Amino acid sequence: MDERILDPDGARERLAAWKGRIDKLADDTLSMSQQLQGVRIVAKDPAGMAEVTIDSTGAMVNLKLTDRITPASPEAVAAAIMATLADARRQLAQRSKEIVADTIGTDTAAGRAIVESVSRSLGVEEEKPVRRPPRDDDDDSAEIYTEERW
Repeated sequence: MDERILDPDGARERLAAWKGRIDKLADDTLSMSQQLQGVRIVAKDPAGMAEVTIDSTGAMVNLKLTDRITPASPEAVAAAIMATLADARRQLAQRSKEIVADTIGTDTAAGRAIVESVSRSLGVEEEKPVRRPPRDDDDDSAEIYTEERW
């Protein structure tokens, strides 16, 4: 039988350590939530026609147009606004990922799920790491793996 089970002092210590980890996770989660809710992103288009402000959900909360729209066609102005909105949402997804990394961590299942959910809700593709086949350098087989370098 496991003697740790019969050791009340050890059990109390393990329980206290577990409670400490749970309390820290709860504090980190609350901090993350507050930070995520407070994010606002301002993005400007390269031509200087539009400035878009979005809230933490990716909804546009402000749009400023400059006099540079005067010579532009309505289609060009609309395209500038939409491209700037998409850029703001990419920035929001990146900022959200940074907040998650700084609080609960992106190496946790919950952190990864939150980052993926935010990216999906904003219509932003999360960059996936490129997986390469393992190197074959330890046997006598004729198989050869090459590694591409950019």
